[in-house]
Amino acid sequence: MFKFWKKKTPVPEVAAEPPATENAAIAPETPAISPLPATPVEPVPPVVEATPEPVSEPMLPVAADEVPSAGTATGKKSWRERLAGSAFARNLGALFSRKPKLDEALLEELETTLITADVGIAASTELVENLRKRVNRREFDDAGQLLTALREALLALLAPVAQPLQIVAEQKPFVLLMVGVNGVGKTTTIGKLARRFQKERRQVMLAAGDTFRAAAVEQLKTWGERNQVPVVSQGSGSDAASVIFDALQSARSRELDILIADTAGRLHTQTGLMDELGKIRRVLGKLDASAPHEVLLVIDGTTGQNAINQVRQFRAAIGVTGLVVTKLDGTAKGGVVFALAKEFGLPIRYVGLGETLDDLRVFDAAAFVDGLLPERFSG
Repeated sequence: MFKFWKKKTPVPEVAAEPPATENAAIAPETPAISPLPATPVEPVPPVVEATPEPVSEPMLPVAADEVPSAGTATGKKSWRERLAGSAFARNLGALFSRKPKLDEALLEELETTLITADVGIAASTELVENLRKRVNRREFDDAGQLLTALREALLALLAPVAQPLQIVAEQKPFVLLMVGVNGVGKTTTIGKLARRFQKERRQVMLAAGDTFRAAAVEQLKTWGERNQVPVVSQGSGSDAASVIFDALQSARSRELDILIADTAGRLHTQTGLMDELGKIRRVLGKLDASAPHEVLLVIDGTTGQNAINQVRQFRAAIGVTGLVVTKLDGTAKGGVVFALAKEFGLPIRYVGLGETLDDLRVFDAAAFVDGLLPERFSG
């Protein structure tokens, strides 16, 4: 449970001259800044870190999740438990549990199953064609060995994109710009990220840059109250670039570690709104030429191949540097992660496997593949 404070310490307003833009001056409205708590947040047990790839200072790896197999002991469901309901896991599990004859019919059924699970035509065709060549060379004695080879091929496809987010200590505050269409879970992901960073003893600020929806601003403020972090906001309809610019000024003056900026959910076909993302980048550059330091695109794992179009358009508009794939539990087919890896090769920073704070997991390629496919036949 989060602790609510009876009294909040007022914070003086930050006076800053808004930057000039190409067409008009940014709205000078004074932002509302939720104050920092008067006393520290209650100590939270640190997240258990996985062994990261060696990196030199000042790169600080974001803490990874606990080892998947330990999930049951801590009350957190394992990757396999979360992914078991996906169409990918169900259909491929059923295919191999029948122990079919190792022949062309099996390969054709495998390719169909991969495509219908949103792996995509290009990735599915390449995977099955490589397996077909190995079958013709008689490298497999049975379907069980084919299953093992499929697991290895899927892991090889995902391994290059399993890159945890790195927070650069010298870039303070480290600016995360969150983008994505409406309904993908972007604002909820921001709240979960804020909590994760707090567990790592980092000081966080949120910027309510989704000024098109008053409900989005209120939702972000609620997350700020729950996590006891300040939120910079303006009135509905304000200029989003102005809100995020003011937030960066405030975060710098407070010497905070991380600024997470929300943006309006938009369709990738809405040219005007997509152009606004470019404006946000230019405005941030007036204070910090390297900002934003990470642009995270949030993708709904249930949207299938439409996610490919979203990544293509957002990458062109703002320069996406990492992905968060949400809603992979339950109704998701699961294969879109492989399609994204094949098509773009963008780092997958996090995946959403449920509704709780702990269900936003650092992407682990081996755990993901293990959750979708058994290592061997069960019987």
